[in-house]
Amino acid sequence: MKVARSVRWLGYSALGWLVWRLFGPELTPRFRGRQKNAMPFPGRTVLVGEHELFVREVGPDDGPVLVLVHGWNLDGAMTFHRIVPALSRRFRVIVPDLRNHGKSDWVRGRVEITDLADDLAGVLDAIGVARSLVLGFSMGGMVVQELARRHPRHVRAMILAGTAACPIVEMRIPTRIAFWLARGGLRVSLHEIARVTGEVLHRTGAVQDNHRRWMHEALIRRDPDLYYEIGASVWRFDSRRWIGTLPQPKMVIIPTADEIVPPETQYEMAALLPDAELVELEGGLHESVLNRPAEYIEAITRFAGSLA
Repeated sequence: MKVARSVRWLGYSALGWLVWRLFGPELTPRFRGRQKNAMPFPGRTVLVGEHELFVREVGPDDGPVLVLVHGWNLDGAMTFHRIVPALSRRFRVIVPDLRNHGKSDWVRGRVEITDLADDLAGVLDAIGVARSLVLGFSMGGMVVQELARRHPRHVRAMILAGTAACPIVEMRIPTRIAFWLARGGLRVSLHEIARVTGEVLHRTGAVQDNHRRWMHEALIRRDPDLYYEIGASVWRFDSRRWIGTLPQPKMVIIPTADEIVPPETQYEMAALLPDAELVELEGGLHESVLNRPAEYIEAITRFAGSLA
């Protein structure tokens, strides 16, 4: 009887929640203190093929060019807002939004990492940038690998951070099932998932108190299907056969406690790049670019100086 009552209670709760999501008002969380935009730098769109892609350019026009490529889930501003202000004092910093992220076009249909690399090359061509230091974080690191292979004119040197040559080696089928389930949850619970994600980022120090509303609003600006179509491209990515042939100077940054991209896959990539400088962030989580920005700024600046 207790089991039956529990099942009925869960059923009624689920029904009530569904009715609320269909017909109830949207509840915006309240955040303490004065809230502000964490990335108050204007951007513009450029046309790449048939699609508009968004890009920000910050810093001196005559400075060395640094391109920052975000990963899956967070767009360029969300990923790099903790490091752009400091880096823009020395570099001309280019921060694009990949398709289906941020303010770039939402493009229906299957997509691969190669498509994102081609998009990025189109953005850099459109703004007249070549031979740059390019940093790719997480999925962005996979995009940078493909950019260096397919469009080497754009990559003078690369920094691969929190990324891998083959991020999902084991448990591939369970991972794919988890993606499907997460997509379903995001379809019906976008606001709740955004709130939980924002809370996790805040508690790990990745989002400051006065940027919480800005981050929340960015997190709810997502299409669940396109978001997970991009995620599936990560699931299929594997550069192990050719990454070692890339001739550009390289730095690899590994957060050693990464909970998203397994550190063993990151070390596997580093082993395939014996000429790369290795930077280990001891105890660093995947969101280390957000909660340990000073270490990224130092590593980027030092590596750029070594290229001069």
